[in-house]
Amino acid sequence: MEPVEHPQEHPQERPWEQGTTARPGDRVVVMGVSGSGKTTVGELLAVELDGTFVDGDALHPEANIKKMSAGIPLDDDDREPWLRQIGAELGEAAAAGRTLVIGCSALKHSYRDLIRTAAPDTRFVHLHGTDELLRERMQVRPGHFMPASLLDSQLATLEDLGVDESGKVFDIADTPADLAASAARWLRG
Repeated sequence: MEPVEHPQEHPQERPWEQGTTARPGDRVVVMGVSGSGKTTVGELLAVELDGTFVDGDALHPEANIKKMSAGIPLDDDDREPWLRQIGAELGEAAAAGRTLVIGCSALKHSYRDLIRTAAPDTRFVHLHGTDELLRERMQVRPGHFMPASLLDSQLATLEDLGVDESGKVFDIADTPADLAASAARWLRG
C-alpha cells in the first residue's frame, strides 16, 4: 500500500501556516457601530490578508438605505435579508476558497448567528471606541447615509462577542493601519 501524503506535513506548501499570509478562504467580518472604521480598516485588512473587501452597506436593500437616511433605525426584520446576504457572500467565498473581508455592523449575537448560518467559520474583528471618538468621526464623515443621531440606537443594540464566537475586540484609538496589522496577526495566529 502506497503512503498517503497529507498537505499539513509539508508546511512549505502552506505558507499561511508560517504567518506570511492568511489561510485560503478566510472569512472575516469587521464589525462595530457606525463611525468605528469598518470600511477603512476592512480595506486595509483585506490587503494584509491578500483577499477582497466588500462594504456590507452596499448589500443593504434600498428600503433599508432610505429608512436610515431618514434617521429611522432599522429593526430586526429590516436587517434579516441583509445579514443573510452577507452570510451568503461569505459562504460563496468559502466554497471558492477565497479570502473575503466584509464590513458589517453585526451588532447582536443573533445577527452574527444569521451570518454564520451560511459561513460557520466566520471570524469577527470588533472595532470599538469611546462614544466621544465615535461621534467625532461620524460628524466629519462626508456623504454617508447614516446620521450621527442613530449612534445611540446602535450603541444600545451592540452586544459583546460571545464565547461561542471567534472574534477579538480592537481599540479604534489606534491608527487604521495599526488596527489592520494587529487584526491580521491575530487572524494568522
